[in-house]
Amino acid sequence: MEPGIYSFGDVQRDAATGELGSTAQATRNLLEAIQLADQVGLDYFGIGEHHTREMPASAATVILGAAASTTKTIKLGSAVTVLSTDDPVRVYQQFATLDAISSGRAEITAGRGSSTESFPLFGQSLNDYDELYAEKLDLLLKINESETVTWSGKFRPALNDALVVPRPDKGTLPVWLATGGNPHSSVRAGLLGLPISYAIIGGQAHRFAPLADLYRRAAEQAGHGPDKIKVSVASPGFVGDDGQRAKDFFWTHWHAVMEQIGRIRGFAPPPRFHYDAEASGEGALFVGHPEEIAERIVTLQKSIGHQRQFFQTDVGQMPHRDFLRSIELLGTRVKPLVDAALAKQQQENDSAVEHA
Repeated sequence: MEPGIYSFGDVQRDAATGELGSTAQATRNLLEAIQLADQVGLDYFGIGEHHTREMPASAATVILGAAASTTKTIKLGSAVTVLSTDDPVRVYQQFATLDAISSGRAEITAGRGSSTESFPLFGQSLNDYDELYAEKLDLLLKINESETVTWSGKFRPALNDALVVPRPDKGTLPVWLATGGNPHSSVRAGLLGLPISYAIIGGQAHRFAPLADLYRRAAEQAGHGPDKIKVSVASPGFVGDDGQRAKDFFWTHWHAVMEQIGRIRGFAPPPRFHYDAEASGEGALFVGHPEEIAERIVTLQKSIGHQRQFFQTDVGQMPHRDFLRSIELLGTRVKPLVDAALAKQQQENDSAVEHA
């Protein structure tokens, strides 16, 4: 199990004035968070592409490139790259450059994007939402296969034996497909033999188990070996020293971001009783003390079989010090508990097989 963090570069709010802080400072804070995540032994840090005043992390590879030179082992990726409104050639070049700087730690997570602010920003039509993604994903994967590419499509000029450099030392980049639960996306990832990342942001987390099974069946039918089949889970989460205080604290920030999104998308923010149900047991919000979070990760792993779980913690203009403390607890307290529980589980499984 690879625990980690993902962030949209949330801007902090001034406690005295209530005003939003600097987007430049938010970027510097994000770099500090990645460095800490590496120091405490977390396995992955992803930056999700957004283009808003509250979430301005629009250039993930620049931040990750800066982090690559000051970190040692943590994997660095996007969460997600909105491929529909970007150029796959430039995406690949940027992440291959990041891979070189980080000595092989770069990953791309490609998605259509549930937030659509990049479409008008880059002159793309939402009417082409699905078609754009399919075509650009096809080009990205072809680039990943070969440094010279011949390709043609509808939305981008054709390439004729075009050279795309730099290239990763290991030959290709890990490319994950991100989905919020669309069955077609699970089938697509399985047929392509690509790892899949499920964004579980509401409801009962284990309801994604049938989708993970669908993904694995599609991959098996397409003839892909188990080495290519990987599942990760991205979910909101916050780890605190005290479970109830953690839930009370995260509620204020989670509710704030739900209000922001609700105003844009036309829904009322969920009430506290809904949050309490989501933030415990089988809910999608992983909020609580280290032992609780570790137990819930292990429980979810039994149903979904995922290899990575990473958390969006800095939501709703959370103070930076609280974000950093949660990262510290995830690495120093949660990760060892999860490792020990899964190792024990594996020993029990191996013993059962031996005696069968």
